[in-house]
Amino acid sequence: MTTKEHWERVYATRATDTVSWYQPHAATSLRLIEETGTPRNLPLIDVGGGASVLVDNLVDAGYTNLTVLDLSGAALSASRTRLGARGHAVHWLEADILSVALPFRHFALWHDRAVFHFLTDPDEQREYARQLRQALKPGGHAIIATFAEDGPTQCSGLPVARHSMASLEAIFEETLELVAHHRESHLTPAGASQSFLYCQFRRAP
Repeated sequence: MTTKEHWERVYATRATDTVSWYQPHAATSLRLIEETGTPRNLPLIDVGGGASVLVDNLVDAGYTNLTVLDLSGAALSASRTRLGARGHAVHWLEADILSVALPFRHFALWHDRAVFHFLTDPDEQREYARQLRQALKPGGHAIIATFAEDGPTQCSGLPVARHSMASLEAIFEETLELVAHHRESHLTPAGASQSFLYCQFRRAP
């Protein structure tokens, strides 16, 4: 089974509010995005945004130039259906972040909660960093959230790479400067606690 087939099956067979990464409100991501001071009309991409409610929160907060990228068409469809007419201005992009052709230095802000930690191969991590490097504007911000060092070792039946502030900083140091970090204990719908690390980076102007 390919990675895409795996995620299509997950979203085709499970309600979006029962998966372990579900949040009824993406409070931490929204707060960190707002703290960057990025103007609400500039391009923002949510990598792996799929069925996440972050896009709802961003639309409600007045962000008007949004791209949601996900490998799963079923996940994107769930968000489009949930948003209805409010989602007409969102660019929905069904693609693999490792191979998609993103516009050069286009995005003012890059957000990823829980995609990067599925990249366990160092070559995939480097390709992700290359994609971010070519797509993020000078002076732009990137917020990347992964399982922390004391987080789970698997998610949705797949192995994950847990990260520290130092390991994320080392992977992205060619392009980005770490400006802030935040730990969060995420409570899953089943009642389990998962340790997340959010790192906020900035690209030099």
